[in-house]
Amino acid sequence: MKLSAILLLSFACILPAQSTRPLTVDQFPNGDPSAVSPLINVAPQAPAHAEGADALPSQKIGPGDLISLTVSDCPEMSHNFRVSSAGLLTLPHLKEPIVAAGKEPTEIETEVTDALIKGEVLVSPVVTASVVEYRSVPVSVMGAVKHPVTFQAVGVVTLIDALARAEGLSTDAGAEILVSRPNAPGAGGPSLVQRIPIYKLTVEADPTLNVRLYGGEVIRVPPAGKVYVVGNVKKPGVYPIQDGNESSIFKMVALCEGTLQYTSKQAFIYRREAGKDQRNEIPVEIGKIMDRKSPDVVLQANDILYIPDNKGRRLTSQTIERIIGFGTATGTGLLVWH
Repeated sequence: MKLSAILLLSFACILPAQSTRPLTVDQFPNGDPSAVSPLINVAPQAPAHAEGADALPSQKIGPGDLISLTVSDCPEMSHNFRVSSAGLLTLPHLKEPIVAAGKEPTEIETEVTDALIKGEVLVSPVVTASVVEYRSVPVSVMGAVKHPVTFQAVGVVTLIDALARAEGLSTDAGAEILVSRPNAPGAGGPSLVQRIPIYKLTVEADPTLNVRLYGGEVIRVPPAGKVYVVGNVKKPGVYPIQDGNESSIFKMVALCEGTLQYTSKQAFIYRREAGKDQRNEIPVEIGKIMDRKSPDVVLQANDILYIPDNKGRRLTSQTIERIIGFGTATGTGLLVWH
């Protein structure tokens, strides 16, 4: 009798522990929880893990973005969904799409939760939303950079960050950067363009010029203007204007490493005026400029600077050299002309 009481008490202690163990849906007969007693504790089925990469920093959603949803007790909705070009998010079990464009992931969670309850799909859903891929915030960098690129402005992105993505400026970069920003939705007119001096941004490190980028910007780095130098100089060629849209004759002669012998005292600038096919010829007194007796002359982008030689002086010098050479060859050392 005592042994039977002990066994009965032991069985009574074990039975509650087994009956309170959580069960999942797949452990029920035919997968139907209603087939067993309602006294049994049923654990909710874990939602399917959303596909895709880790969540990105939270910011406003736009067309083309990839959203990861996790909905408790609804594996059909626990997947990745792409926002349409119209900014809508179409989900299973919901009759109407969710307007996603311009909203944060937390707002999407609230709207999906309300829609599931309103549509009598779930009684008390738990919804989490995150962004696994952005396509709605592109930033393009082009022009005089080492590697033109288009990327998504995820998180805090500045102008310096964008230039770093493009691997920096190329050697022929001009003096400024043009940042074009899109207009507000519904606003007409051309996009806003901000001009940023490269020297102040990179050398002086002015923090006000390192503007933040939110997506939709186009960053253009125009190449430096060029001046063409030809004629009686040591290194004729094409020279970029690195410090702005203007240079000068004195600077260009320095870049050419100076003039050769017998340079004419007068040079010429050939400049094309707006709306004209022919270039105007502008004479300048280069001799006085190089001797600092006359002010320097400004050169503009695409100017041609022609520095001729003094043919008369060169001819005289060549004649003297020939006479001296002839005298040395004849042994007289001197010729007297009558």
